[in-house]
Amino acid sequence: MNQKAIRYELADLKQKVYLSENATLRYLVFAALYVCEGIPIGITFYAIPAWLAMNEVSAVSIAAYVSIISIPWSFKFFIAPIIDRYTPIAMGRKRPWIIVAQIGLIISFLSFGFVSEPLGNIQGLMICGFLISLFGSTQDIAIDGMAVDIIPIHQQARANGIMWGSRIIGQSLSLLLGTTLINIVGFTNAITSLSLIIAFLILVPIYFREHRGEKLMPWTKGKASEVSKKAQLTEWKSLFKNLGKVLILPTSLILSLGMIFTGASTGFIEVLFPIFTVQELNWTNTDYSQVYSIASVVGGGFSMVAGGVIIDFIGTKKMALILISLLALVILSFGLISNSWQNISTVYGFIILFNLLNTLLTVALLAMAMKISWHKISASQFTLYMTCNNLGIIIGPWLFGLIQEKLQWNQVFFCGAAIPFFAFFIYKTINIKKHLTTLENLTE
Repeated sequence: MNQKAIRYELADLKQKVYLSENATLRYLVFAALYVCEGIPIGITFYAIPAWLAMNEVSAVSIAAYVSIISIPWSFKFFIAPIIDRYTPIAMGRKRPWIIVAQIGLIISFLSFGFVSEPLGNIQGLMICGFLISLFGSTQDIAIDGMAVDIIPIHQQARANGIMWGSRIIGQSLSLLLGTTLINIVGFTNAITSLSLIIAFLILVPIYFREHRGEKLMPWTKGKASEVSKKAQLTEWKSLFKNLGKVLILPTSLILSLGMIFTGASTGFIEVLFPIFTVQELNWTNTDYSQVYSIASVVGGGFSMVAGGVIIDFIGTKKMALILISLLALVILSFGLISNSWQNISTVYGFIILFNLLNTLLTVALLAMAMKISWHKISASQFTLYMTCNNLGIIIGPWLFGLIQEKLQWNQVFFCGAAIPFFAFFIYKTINIKKHLTTLENLTE
């Protein structure tokens, strides 16, 4: 092999480690980052509520815990402009934030495992869970912003399917593994073990760069790419001016409202699951974690393999409307067949079907939000939609705690079905094509 051919192969090899130049690498890296997001979520939002329910902690206390640790996910919008405005751009627009947030996530998750007497210390769990969510949500903002910057529009639905599927699989496997470890080796050892996995995954954002020629670390050689320089906003006035232009557009306002409703639906049903199965159906937390993990893997796996492709084929808006309708119907139907709740297969089927539909709906809505985001303010705009979704996730458990002790369980499910029913009529008024045309005509 001659010298010219060797140089060509070396140049081709280097190209493969830049996210902007390699679609396969983008899919793999974003999948790994979303798995890392899913691990602490699986423990804090799913394993711990089931564990508390099994140990006779009240539904009100569990709902309060879930609501508190959801707060950082609902106020991401205050962090996103900082990420859009400030960054050591020579390392990339979003990658430095991903690294810093993951370091904080590792430390806070380790701290969570050392909460003393956790079953009698809900406040301690709330505080540490809040910090985990703070760093996790910061990392999520940066990852999503980087995805909007780097992933072409025609790849976004498929990428979101892979990304969200990876997060679901990560949280479901951590739920299953975490529950098993908590029951066998105790709370502290279980959390510490899972923290090591998060620590290992920090190698992904450390090694792979956004654009060719950027610095790997602050002390290494490199410079900001021209693409990043052009997209980066250097003044607060310019950032908020551009953000204001986009957020007052009808599609932005409608999507924001819709996200609150779909988030509330998710939060309502997902806080209901562990309490209903453990305290009403007398399952153990292990029984619940196994079923929920299987359901999540089914939903996440299908999303990764076919979700994005199907959404691309049918269209984001149309697919979202179909899925919202099916979700409302499934929840309502389960509430109507209370005589069959002792049939394990019926409950299994409901949990699996809900997770599958909800995962696909999330992928469709993420693709829609990414599609209508303007690259100049990618982190801030996209995060606004996710903030609205997470605000709904706080409202959902609060609504559940408000009505659970006053209504029978079938009536609780009827209330859960009403939320996506209203969301359907909100999303129906969105006009994506008109919105994209408006974005093309915007100027700074």
